[in-house]
Amino acid sequence: MENPLLLFPQLNISASKDKSYYKVMKPTIKEEPHKASKPGAKQKRNRLSLLLQKSEFHEGDHLGKPGNLTKAASVSPEEAVKWGESFDKLLSEKAGLDAFTKFLKTEFSEENIEFWIACEDYKKSKTAHELLPKAKTIYETFIQKDAPKEVNLDFQTKEVTSQNIEQPIITTFDAAQNTVYRLMEQDSYPRFLRSDPYLNLVKGRNPSRPTLRRRSRSFTVNDFQGVRPAFTVW
Repeated sequence: MENPLLLFPQLNISASKDKSYYKVMKPTIKEEPHKASKPGAKQKRNRLSLLLQKSEFHEGDHLGKPGNLTKAASVSPEEAVKWGESFDKLLSEKAGLDAFTKFLKTEFSEENIEFWIACEDYKKSKTAHELLPKAKTIYETFIQKDAPKEVNLDFQTKEVTSQNIEQPIITTFDAAQNTVYRLMEQDSYPRFLRSDPYLNLVKGRNPSRPTLRRRSRSFTVNDFQGVRPAFTVW
């Protein structure tokens, strides 16, 4: 059984029977006229050039994403310094809340701040009719066993909250929200203040996107003019 030849490892391009424009043919005794093969060769060169160009420009797309928690242009160093005064001060500022939420995503613990935000929205309900559907959504998303975004609650707090779901009131989630708040304040908040993105904001540095790196040698269509591939399958 023949193994496909890997033509360009960085693009994961190999010869395949299903893709005629990457198929590598064994040498045969009878060779087709040179004139008839020109359109196919040109098509191969054009497609290869486009693929290589795409790889170059997308090469740096993933760089710097975890560090760029918020736009430095919209946050002054003075404002960022105030976030360090208290956890409550951080959450009271929209830019601070956004930056902290993005930071928690890098730690895969964003369910805590999402639960806290959901509870804040729940307490803004103006009628008892709004409470029941919101309460059930919060409970099923964050509190019940094996919830998709289950938060870490002690047994007693979880039991009391679960019992109050059927007849929810404004304070139904207060105990659970306070527990999660203290967890973030004592654990995640100190790490946020020590993180490089936050320190960059305090120092007035712009965590801008790194410049796209280009290959030292880029292939173009002209590089393949007049070149006839002589690959064989091993």
